[in-house]
Amino acid sequence: MQRRLFLVLVLFAGAVCSSAGEHPPLVSAVDSIGMTVSNLDRSVEFYSKVLSFEKVSESEVDGSDYEHLEGVFGLRMRTARMRLGDEFIELTEFLAPRGHPTPVDSRANDRWFQHIAIITSDMDRAYKHLREHRVEHASSGPQRLPDWNRNAGGIQAFYFRDPDGHFLEVLAFPPEKGNTKWHRAPSQTPQGLFLGIDHTAIVISDTDASLRFYRDALGLKIVGESENYGPEQERLNNVFGARLHITSLRAASGPGVEFLEYLAPAGGRPYPPEEQANDLIHWQTKFLGPSAAQAELELRKARSAFVSTGVVQRSIIVRDPDGHAIQITQP
Repeated sequence: MQRRLFLVLVLFAGAVCSSAGEHPPLVSAVDSIGMTVSNLDRSVEFYSKVLSFEKVSESEVDGSDYEHLEGVFGLRMRTARMRLGDEFIELTEFLAPRGHPTPVDSRANDRWFQHIAIITSDMDRAYKHLREHRVEHASSGPQRLPDWNRNAGGIQAFYFRDPDGHFLEVLAFPPEKGNTKWHRAPSQTPQGLFLGIDHTAIVISDTDASLRFYRDALGLKIVGESENYGPEQERLNNVFGARLHITSLRAASGPGVEFLEYLAPAGGRPYPPEEQANDLIHWQTKFLGPSAAQAELELRKARSAFVSTGVVQRSIIVRDPDGHAIQITQP
């Protein structure tokens, strides 16, 4: 009788877990962060000479598969994969068709905003180096976040732009914050001034909605939260009165994904509904996952907006609740 009761309880527990709708994470790693550029050669030179990235490969593709994957008809695109430390970016130039330029009045609270946070070993030297290369400021200068902010205090950060106007950030962690690899001795950091990419940050409209996508659907884990405001944050983002709810998430490996929800000011513009992969505001975060087909099934159930017509080249591209593009690729 006791054995029968035990079996019934085990079966019941299994049914409860199954009914909860839990499934293995759809993604296991952030592979790279991609952006569309207007001139690949110019961008490769900028990222290599100014920021110490190394080009590891280049490809040129066209054809029906890529049209169905990227949602752009008649495309031909060149892509360079570049590495800094353990992390990668992918720069893509559309030879055809050319897309829209970046709006000249893009602001850090617009919801098409995305950046990569590049870790520096020395903020003063990094800022001097960037000034020598005449980068375009997006912040008034490096900012040190105040000590009253328990989760962000002591972090130094500076926003600037690449040749196409993409926002970039250099970031320096104090000794007690950040991944331990950002605090290795100089002899263990052959990259020198710029060490790697800690995360990509995206502006979102609602943290709960974004968590349902990135945490509940994709399987990322929350690793930190903070509420940032004050003159340092305003000057960093160059947004007067900026008050942000920041949530940091990570997959099992690769850079993190950081939500920037502007609690104030109101008025950040939504992602243009007509945006395509050949437009210069386009960023595309590439995740690795065990099954592109399973990811497609689960994300269609969740009513995600698809860019791809289906699984193409072992990949799908979908949009998050605010329009940011993500690619899930099965290795």
